[in-house]
Amino acid sequence: MIDLREAILDMAKTKPFNDYIAYLLAQANRQINGELDVEFRAEGIPVEQWRILSILAASNGRSMGELAQAALLNHPTLTKTIDRMISQALVYRRVDPLDRRKILIFISNDGQAVHERLNHLANSHQAELVDSCGDSGAAELKRLLEGLIHRTA
Repeated sequence: MIDLREAILDMAKTKPFNDYIAYLLAQANRQINGELDVEFRAEGIPVEQWRILSILAASNGRSMGELAQAALLNHPTLTKTIDRMISQALVYRRVDPLDRRKILIFISNDGQAVHERLNHLANSHQAELVDSCGDSGAAELKRLLEGLIHRTA
């Protein structure tokens, strides 16, 4: 028979923070994005800007709200980043012809060229990650993460 006091003490114990899935995901994100950011900054572009360029390359003319959500950035950070990217001639703003209250962001020709150059680095980085996990491990990790994202959305 289990001692009640012992059971309560076991329940009161806390896990070390690095046992939590949320922490492990944050750590993995930090390490992987950090590696990618180092490579991109050598090209003069932080990883957040590459993310924005990738989103616009796939679907040009996005609102700030759509970009913030897709690029995983809060609105103030996105606004500052877009302002920098406009000064670098990577993107430009236009009023939405369907709703003049909305501003849409578009990728420029220069932005498209930078995106293509950085995509080669991103693809190489992705290939290294897949190699380190193995094809089946990478596929399983992707499946698990997509499931987690879907369930927690």
